[in-house]
Amino acid sequence: MPVFRFVLEYDGTDFAGWQRQREGERTVQGVLEDALARVVGVRAAVIGAGRTDAGVHAEGQVASAELETVLAPETLARALNARLPCDVAVLEATLAPPGFHARYDARAKVYRYSIWNSRQPSPLRQRRFVAVRAPLDVEAMREAAQHLAGCHDFACFETRPEPAAGRAGRSTVRRLDRVELSGSAGGEIQLELEGSGFLRHMVRAIAGTLLEVGRVRRAPEGLPGLLAGRDRRQAGPTAPAQGLTLVRLRY
Repeated sequence: MPVFRFVLEYDGTDFAGWQRQREGERTVQGVLEDALARVVGVRAAVIGAGRTDAGVHAEGQVASAELETVLAPETLARALNARLPCDVAVLEATLAPPGFHARYDARAKVYRYSIWNSRQPSPLRQRRFVAVRAPLDVEAMREAAQHLAGCHDFACFETRPEPAAGRAGRSTVRRLDRVELSGSAGGEIQLELEGSGFLRHMVRAIAGTLLEVGRVRRAPEGLPGLLAGRDRRQAGPTAPAQGLTLVRLRY
């Protein structure tokens, strides 16, 4: 059966995350599968590359679905957009190679965490940025962030899932190929991370820890010891979801 590859953009504010959940929960996967069923007449499972949490956005989420249709990919994309709600859109639809899997074939993900560091509110940034009124020490945050690049055990930044069979012995070692913090106090500050895989709430926990550094509540040189300690209780809080965006996938 042909495999279609979709690139999606969505505002996650009013979604309970990517993954379809119990009846009544509005999810990105759910509204996409519903729109697809209305277009082609049959239900098909849509697989997302990243299972974004409630409130998290995407600029370039990738999804795949096995689908029999006479519609050309570009026609299918237009038909889906005519039926999707205004907070999610198909940017691109193509035929993928046989066996393509959006999640398992991904080689890297890029996430961005956005902060509006100003005493003035910004209505246009309210849904995509986290507002911090007091000036942040951006240079200290940048220094701390550089300790995260490379291969490390990121257990201190993981929100541990409920105990389940098969989780024992699961590795919390991940590799961050790129860690960049841009911007300045009094305006937009953005943290961008690229890596082959991420733990649950890892990016938001890193952002929360770097915000503590920026507020001069934590020293930037303490990050290596924090990683070595592997204790989630010693890291910063999980930063709010609305600041996080899945930017793109690499295959």
